Amino acid sequence: MSEADVEMSFVVDPVRVEFSDPGLEREFQQHHLRTTRASLRVTLVFCSLFYLAFSLTDLAALGYGTSFLVLLLGRITVALTACGGLYLIRRKTESVLAHRAVASAAEVVGMAIFMLVVWFRPGELPWHAMSLCIMLIVIYVFIPNRLITAIGIALGATAAFIALAVIRGESRFSDEVTMAMLLLLTNSFGIIAARRYHRLWRDEYRALSTLKALSIRDHLTACFNRRHLHTTLLPQVLERARAERRWLTLMVCDIDHFKRVNDNHGHQGGDAVLMHVAMLLQDRIHEPRDSVVRYGGEEFLLVMPQMDFESAASLAEDMRAAVAGSEVPGPDGKSMRATVSIGVLSVDFSASDTEVTESALIAAADMLLYEAKRAGRNSIRTRLWADMVSSHAVLSMRTA
Repeated sequence: MSEADVEMSFVVDPVRVEFSDPGLEREFQQHHLRTTRASLRVTLVFCSLFYLAFSLTDLAALGYGTSFLVLLLGRITVALTACGGLYLIRRKTESVLAHRAVASAAEVVGMAIFMLVVWFRPGELPWHAMSLCIMLIVIYVFIPNRLITAIGIALGATAAFIALAVIRGESRFSDEVTMAMLLLLTNSFGIIAARRYHRLWRDEYRALSTLKALSIRDHLTACFNRRHLHTTLLPQVLERARAERRWLTLMVCDIDHFKRVNDNHGHQGGDAVLMHVAMLLQDRIHEPRDSVVRYGGEEFLLVMPQMDFESAASLAEDMRAAVAGSEVPGPDGKSMRATVSIGVLSVDFSASDTEVTESALIAAADMLLYEAKRAGRNSIRTRLWADMVSSHAVLSMRTA
């Protein structure tokens, strides 16, 4: 993947302030889930405790009676909602939807009970307006939720408060207008701050993802590099193939007479051939399931889970023919041609009872590559792992 492709995949929607690519947005949310859970947990506990503590103001304003008990029940409902949310995110630790549902439920219930407080205590509208401003900032900045959801809940609560102020309030019209303007100002600043935070979080994720991609990719061909193959890619693929008892195919592809290309066309010509071959190989695999690795100077290793022997042989021949039949524009304006030799090794883990190691697989595929080289190059050699084991061709490599 080129740098331009990477930049395109990280486009942020200007309205929702989320990645335009839904899959990338899910990856981002999953990446931040631990931080989201910690922030949500702290906010739920903190806000529910304060909701309960402020029941003392209800008692002071209303005295002990039916109105106080109704508000106390409402505040307890907020606390119970928080407790239910804490339980759910503890059970659904890997669910982004569960965390969003908890955040939205806490915001909606909290605002609904606050409107109940305003209804029963209409004589304290300026104090209620101040409290609502604080709660709006909490919704926008401190409770992790989708921005569009937070905006909807915050603006809905603001509209409900203004309506209650008009219906139940005893203040002057100018005071009501002033409260409305302050609330709208708070919403404006809250939206600006929330948009900035959401954008910064995604910019940070883009930077981390770009650095990660650079660390596992070859800078010239954009294929995976050898370090990633041995530390992550092949161990994971091999473990999954064993567990699911599926096919696994490795191909080792080497550019024939590559030194001659460098001698005749210089290193820029060699780089052009490398990029051309890498592009042809990558165009013929199914990413992200299959992978192309730049294994050496002019050698590529292809890792293809779930590909059986017949399909692998056909694909290898297609790759060989594509390289041989295409021209490579040279840096000097002259066209170049290249050929490749390919060794193809397939393992059927549903039938193989032998222990298969990473090094043995690569060594066996490499052996097939050299068979193709000795046969005159521009050719392929294919073999099943079981056939190589039965012929004792790789027994020594398996124990090395």
